[in-house]
Amino acid sequence: MGLPRTFVGFSSTDIHYYRLMLAWKQHERIDFNFANCQLAQEINSENEAYIKRKCRERIDLAGTFAVLIGQDTRSKHKYVRWEMEVARERGCRIIGINLNGSRYMEEATCPPIIKGIGAIFVPFSPRIVAHALTNWTMETKDDWHYQEPVYQRLGYK
Repeated sequence: MGLPRTFVGFSSTDIHYYRLMLAWKQHERIDFNFANCQLAQEINSENEAYIKRKCRERIDLAGTFAVLIGQDTRSKHKYVRWEMEVARERGCRIIGINLNGSRYMEEATCPPIIKGIGAIFVPFSPRIVAHALTNWTMETKDDWHYQEPVYQRLGYK
């Protein structure tokens, strides 16, 4: 089976978490990998329409949209919310990755656009994110999370 084609959405304040995910991907002792659909390099443009067109092209390549959910993600509307809208239109699997370590959908930080739509929520950790990328099938409604036995099987305490 090929790697999941994944677009990772995040607030600019959380870019270091995205870079850490890329490091997970390169680290040979961590079982984490995905086909990255991010833009190859930052777009050197202030043109919102151009930036959104380029992002849409990448989201269209992805079957999965993983969103890093930090303290300000729910208030980022110009690009992050828009990316989630495009991912939903496209029918991507949605994985919410909580930067605060929560294993559940967090009311205080989760963007409303991905609440109750069948997305799964996991903490920011390589084994459970990798598991979600390769095993999650999008549901039709509600908010989902893995039960304790899944975490135990993956080596979490």
